[in-house]
This record gives sequence, C-alpha cells and structure tokens, in this order.
Amino acid sequence: MKQTINGIDLRRMIINAAAAIGHNQQALNELNVFPVPDGDTGTNMSMTINAAAADLRKAEDPDLSKAAKVAASAMLRGARGNSGVILSLLFRGISTRLKGETDCDGVLWAQALQEGVDAAYKAVMKPAEGTILTVSRLAAAAATEAARENNHIEFVQEAAIAEAKIALADTVNQNPVLKKAGVVDAGGKGWLVALEAMLLALRGEDVAASDPETATKDSADFSDFNTEDITFSYCTEFIISRENDKDPEELRAFLNTLGDSLVLVDDEEIIKVHVHTNDPGTALHRAIEYGSFVTVKIENMRLQHTEKVMTEAEKAPKIAEPEKPLGVVSVCAGDGLRDVFLNLGVDATISGGQTMNPSTQDILEAVNQVSAETVFVLPNNKNIIMAAEQVDALTPKTVVVIPSKTVPQGVTAMLSFNPEGSVEENTAALTEALGTVDTMQITYAARNSDIDGYDIHEGDYLALYGSSLFGTSGDIRVLLKSLAEKVRDEGKEYITIYYGADVKEKHAQKAADLFADICPEADVNLLNGGQPVYYYLISAE
Repeated sequence: MKQTINGIDLRRMIINAAAAIGHNQQALNELNVFPVPDGDTGTNMSMTINAAAADLRKAEDPDLSKAAKVAASAMLRGARGNSGVILSLLFRGISTRLKGETDCDGVLWAQALQEGVDAAYKAVMKPAEGTILTVSRLAAAAATEAARENNHIEFVQEAAIAEAKIALADTVNQNPVLKKAGVVDAGGKGWLVALEAMLLALRGEDVAASDPETATKDSADFSDFNTEDITFSYCTEFIISRENDKDPEELRAFLNTLGDSLVLVDDEEIIKVHVHTNDPGTALHRAIEYGSFVTVKIENMRLQHTEKVMTEAEKAPKIAEPEKPLGVVSVCAGDGLRDVFLNLGVDATISGGQTMNPSTQDILEAVNQVSAETVFVLPNNKNIIMAAEQVDALTPKTVVVIPSKTVPQGVTAMLSFNPEGSVEENTAALTEALGTVDTMQITYAARNSDIDGYDIHEGDYLALYGSSLFGTSGDIRVLLKSLAEKVRDEGKEYITIYYGADVKEKHAQKAADLFADICPEADVNLLNGGQPVYYYLISAE
C-alpha cells in the first residue's frame, strides 16, 4: 500500500483522472435531468481537467508543489460551466495546501482534499446539497477520519472513495428533481470518477487515453522547444544532374557524417538530397563531384525558429491599454444576436451559450481586448456565470459580472448601461434590469423524461418560461400560442422574438403575427438571432 506521493505521482493521478472523466463524458452528460440539450456536465468537466493534463504532460519531473500548481492554474483558465469551475476550485484548494511540499502522506492529502472543498464552498454563493459539493465534502471528511487511523495515502483515498459512493447515492434523496428522475448528480459522479482514477494511479494502473502529444494539430506550437534544441543549423537541399558513374552511396555515407535528417534519392538522371548540417559548404563541395547543380536551397533553421516564435508571440493576445473607464463583454451565439449586442454598445462578444460554454480563458481574452479600466461581463447563461467570476483575479482590469441568465436579460441590461456613469451606478442599474424582463425559450427534448407532470419524448418541442418548463408538444405552434396567451395575461407591453438558425423567416413571421394577434396591445418585434439549439428566444417586458 502506497504511503506517500511526490510530484510525478500527482501528475500521474491527475492525468489518470482526466482520462477517466473523458471516457465517462457522455455518461455524465446523460445524467443531466432536464431534457433540454444542455447536458454538458461531462463535457465541461472533461475539458477543464484535460487542460491540466495537457500542461502536466509538458512538465518534466515536477516536484509536488509544482505539479499541483500547474494543474490548478491550467484548470482555472480552462474551466467551463459550473461543474468545471467547481472542479477547478477543488484542485486549487489542493494546490494551496501542497504548496512548498515535496511529499504528501495520508494526513496531508486529507487536508488538501478539505482545502479544495473549502475553496469550492467559498466560491458558490448559495451552495446546494445533493451536488458535487456534497460528495466532495463528505469524501474529504471521511479522508480526514481515515488519516487518523492510517497515514498511508492509498488507505485515505480508499476511504474517501467509499464515502463518496454513499454520498453520491444519497444525492437522489437530497434533490427532488433527481429523486423524480431516479438519477444521481452528474457533477458528484464526475468527482467520484476522478477519485477512483487517482486511486488506480496510486496502484500503478493507468486509464488508457489518447495522447494529446500525438494528436494532429492545426498548427505546430514552435514555442514548445528552444532554439538550442536545434543541433544542426542549416536545412540544405539540392538536386544534382547525374554526369558520371560515381556511387551515390558514397555521398550518402559522407553526408551522414555531417549532419542528420538525411534523405538521398537516386535515379538515372538526378540525385536529390535533403540534410540538416552545420557545414552546408562542405556538403555542396562533395556533391559537385557527382554532377552539376540543378537547384540549391539553404535555410537557417535557428533563424526561422526565432522568427516563428516571435511571430506567434506577436499574435498572442495583448492586454489593451485603457482608453475609457467602462466597457462590456457579452456571451451569445448567433450572428444576429452578436449584432444586437454590438449595436447596443458591447465592446466584444464571445461565442457560446447552451451546449458550448466558453472557458474562463476565453472570457479573459475577450476582457483583455477591451480598452477600458473596468469591464462588465454579461454571461447570459446560468452555467457561464461562475467561469466569468474567475476572470477578475487573472487580469489587471477590474471585472464586474452581471449575473444575466438569458440573452433577453443581457439585452435588457445593456439598455440600462450608461458609459458615462460610475461602476457602482452601472452595476446597480444593470443588475436591477435583469428582473424587469421575462424570458421564454423554445427548444427540443434531448431525451425522454418525466418532469413536473409532463410526459416528454425525445424530439418533442419544449417551451420554457423563465427557468421552468412551460409545456411540451409535437406542434411548435401550440407552444407559441400558449406563450402568447400568457404574455397577454401578464399585461406585457414589449415583445421581442429572436428566431434561430433552424427557423425560416416565413415561419418566424407567422410566429410574430400570432403574438401580435393575441397581444394586440403589445409592441411585437421580430429579429433574426441566428442562435443554434433554440428555435425561439422571446423577451417580454
């Protein structure tokens, strides 16, 4: 039984956990109860922890403190969705406790797990039980108790897992929605998968995963190696016309003594050579003994590498110098919605929303591009708010997150934005504006389900009013009519309908006409939002 771990062990544990969550990604997604196409807990957790795995693979023989820090930093920036942010916070706490340590026994590991739980609970405004928070908290408590009995880290990890399984099973009873669906919490399950994979690593067992280092990339990262790593400076290529009977194999043997990466192709008329060498002159002097040069090309690879790295560094996002006091960044999906926000004065938009939550790094880069001292962020999705809240600590700019949960809320908030006002005034005004608009959404059922008395079948249309399920039908016109009647009964005066990428304009116009007929006292506007997933986003004020 393993007693302690070092940095290499921790790296292996986290890489193992990333592989395991990746394998279970879809299963975790499918645990999401609400049948809308937003089952992305597994995807968010996988992308978050794999950011750490990728950086850890590049870290050669890290000590314990460095391995923990590398993982925490990568996960902080790569965190996506609430589940991904909480996962990153658990590892941030672990890193905090392991700072300065070279070895970790059972007692220290239990303390690190508890530090992670404390960090996660501290960051969540209203911690809900029956979630990953509950599972991690009870697992850490069990680890602490076990460490008093046996200081071996493997024993402590086993105890944490045993309690995590019990806690996960009980999430069904702690959350009424989970209980009705008969499933456990997806985030809690993800944390259990991570703990179990880390135990396998302690026992010397690896979870198979595709190696990111061998995966095909769109372009190479030339900053991964140093100029000093280039042994031979000159890439030398030439073609010689065959003019005598000298044996090309003698040339091959000679060039092999001058460098590496040698390729020599010989046919009846020419000899073609590629070689990396520090002495291209000597190579050419020997080669001319075989005939006349047809072509010659010599390139300094050290210079090329330096220029490439400098070019890529120049392309790296810079932090824009402040030219004004206030700016705004908004998350949205669809060209139409993007134009709406830009026309309202948003400085930058981030593509994202349901099923495609941007990472903390994505939001950070957008914020840094805004030439303002203080940048307001409109997440426009409840699952992006926590990722946005991590940005302030990563930039010299002041970041204020307005907790908009829908695009209509974000639009309404922007109508209240005053670029000449103070940070405090705008924070209050934008936040207050969120409560003045009702949001309706029509999407489709991603799976069969039974929610709030609705017998939902995969592929049915779903209507949401606010965050609640409003209705389901095989006919989208039935839902539009019901929503219009509710808007009329609520006495709303301004209605804006954003139709999605999968809706034809003529059908959208019929939807707008229906609202206008049912709500004759209201001002109805129709806009092409171009958003995916949601056929209609409707705001009513």
